[in-house]
Amino acid sequence: MGKNKKYNGYKSFEYLKPGYDYKSFELADQLDRVKEYLVPLNQKQEEFVEEIMEDSLVISMHEHPVQFPSDMKEVFNYTREGRQFTAYEALSHSPLDAVFDNLMDGTCAITSKHGWKWNDVLYDLGMRLSDIAHQDYIVKCENVDDITKAYERGQLALIPTMEGAAMIENELDRIEILYGFGVRLMGITYSEANGLGSGLKEKRDGGLTAFGRKAVERMNKIGMAIDISHVGDVTCMDVIEESNKPVFISHAGARSLWNSRRLKNDKVIKACAAKGGVIGIEAAPHTTLTANNTNHSIESFMEHFEYIKELVGIDFVSFGPDTLYGDHVGLHHAYAEHLSIKGSHAGGNEFEEVDYVRGLENPTEASINIIRWLVKHEYSKEDIQKVIGGNTIRALKEIWY
Repeated sequence: MGKNKKYNGYKSFEYLKPGYDYKSFELADQLDRVKEYLVPLNQKQEEFVEEIMEDSLVISMHEHPVQFPSDMKEVFNYTREGRQFTAYEALSHSPLDAVFDNLMDGTCAITSKHGWKWNDVLYDLGMRLSDIAHQDYIVKCENVDDITKAYERGQLALIPTMEGAAMIENELDRIEILYGFGVRLMGITYSEANGLGSGLKEKRDGGLTAFGRKAVERMNKIGMAIDISHVGDVTCMDVIEESNKPVFISHAGARSLWNSRRLKNDKVIKACAAKGGVIGIEAAPHTTLTANNTNHSIESFMEHFEYIKELVGIDFVSFGPDTLYGDHVGLHHAYAEHLSIKGSHAGGNEFEEVDYVRGLENPTEASINIIRWLVKHEYSKEDIQKVIGGNTIRALKEIWY
């Protein structure tokens, strides 16, 4: 976390007049929606946490760092406005130096009932970047130097990201257009199949298509990172084999710990690491559960981290919590069809639904508690620095230009 956070109190779209230039909504509290939970530490451990946050690059591989309506019944109207509010103040209280921001992605239904339309994606991206251009705490990130500069200047580097590629349709050049607009990581599929390959909800995985192979090649050539978090198993293996650069699993967990399609099997995890890729651990509600921890919390989340660390080594694992500022469980209920919740989570065991994931409620709490948990469990400073950002930087140096 860089010194002297530069945040000066800016609120999203404050250059416009609410109710006149745009429809306003009552938004969820950025930090006080639920009671904060911090992993308990002794004084010596608290000092170590402060040292690590001061001396380290902290990166989240996958987030939605925006505010949602306090009443999730309003979320469809909020989405159709195409104007998501970045949670600047809350982010300034986090140790984050860089965040992969996945925009609306699966909820991007501005003009469509089903989302993933080219015009909607550009509308969403352009609106967010316009807001970001009017302040100086968050900076749009286009290369590794932007991340290190953000750290040094007390800023936050935001990396625009797309979870799936359905909106490029059969237009290969759209990958370059997205790159030109600032997108630096894109998933091959979301949960549904598209022209590139099969998503993880499909019962039959046909693998990477001929067009998908061309897309992987183009992404490698222009320096856009590839994500396979929502991709089917066969297609995952094809992508890893086809790519000449490391591939990311930005937000997932280990299927060996919880039998759900949303999580990755050991074969895919090992292949990703063998290619130099990084696996980010997911924390969206009811994903990274385990037989030992069927109540989703930071403990089940970190059980997935430790399993994958033992499977492939400390150099290939990180964190992509996939959190937001608002009622994440309520969002899943509202967008169950858009987000393929039932299909993508198929196969899992019975579990008790939680109202929120304790210790991982939002990007601020998650980024703080991950470091606190690692300190509490006596990880070395070197290893902590690897998993909270160093491993991601290492891979990005191979992928980006």
